[in-house]
Amino acid sequence: MPNHVRRRDLLKFGGAAGLAAIAAPAWAQRMDIWEPRRAVLDNLHTGETFNEVYYANGSYLPDALAEATRVMRDWRTGDEHFIDPGLFDALHAIGDKLETRAPFQIISGYRSPKTNAMLHARSSGVAENSQHTIGKAIDIRVPGVELSNLRNAALSLSAGGVGFYPVSNFVHVDTGRVRQWRGS
Repeated sequence: MPNHVRRRDLLKFGGAAGLAAIAAPAWAQRMDIWEPRRAVLDNLHTGETFNEVYYANGSYLPDALAEATRVMRDWRTGDEHFIDPGLFDALHAIGDKLETRAPFQIISGYRSPKTNAMLHARSSGVAENSQHTIGKAIDIRVPGVELSNLRNAALSLSAGGVGFYPVSNFVHVDTGRVRQWRGS
């Protein structure tokens, strides 16, 4: 009986994994599920860095994701929020397209609702219901990479939203619905 339960559980798990693969965006389906993925982050506000493999042997590594979440926390309040692992996958894919392992400099990662409301009150360029508040967005730049090239690499994935802010010197990347815009 225990072997039967294990087999059934494995079949359920395999089915769920298959559905997840079908539901994954096309760019993510092209990633080798066995190839390790690394995120290289530099939080400009806290000075903290993250340079670790967050995905290996077909699964996300919880300790690495927890550390990356800490580095991406709201630097104004110290609040942390679960970060969508797909966001790290998008950054990994962008780095591959740009053929760079330079760090993604974090302008803004997770933003608490309190921080987002304060920023929204100051600027019409901050969305009231920002993807930052649900751990699905990051504002970045990469040393040595033209901002327009970073934007183009992000757009080529069709992984979610891409905002181009040339005056403020960053690109917004999120894992929400696919869309693009230009800010200041």
